[in-house]
Amino acid sequence: MSETANNVSGGLTRPDDLEARLFRSMGVAVAIAVVICAAVAPARVTLGVLLGGALSLLNYRWLHGSVAALLSVEPGTRPRMSLWKHAFRYLIVGGIVFAAYALNIISLPATIAGLCSFVVALFVEAIRQFYFAIIRREESF
Repeated sequence: MSETANNVSGGLTRPDDLEARLFRSMGVAVAIAVVICAAVAPARVTLGVLLGGALSLLNYRWLHGSVAALLSVEPGTRPRMSLWKHAFRYLIVGGIVFAAYALNIISLPATIAGLCSFVVALFVEAIRQFYFAIIRREESF
């Protein structure tokens, strides 16, 4: 029951294909941004985008694992993960960004832009869904 029909390719897709596409889109967005920054921006900006993008990818994977652990809990039992572990992730990301900024290695706005790679991935997925729904008159998820 965890598989749905996919009219686009004629086969079956798993629900986690969306997550894989989002992660790939994030990686591609970060790679393109780093290449563009390397060509036109100073090194601090390029390193900021690279650090922000890497932290964004790490944060996405970490959140994915946390949510999967929370959703796999049996009814009536306590989750394995406590709230402090969830907040610890943000402390690590913030600490790394603070340390790199304090050492004058990165540009803070560029790092924030790199952390926004998830937004780019969402827009890519939205455009993909609109294409399949409007142009091909099919749903793809």
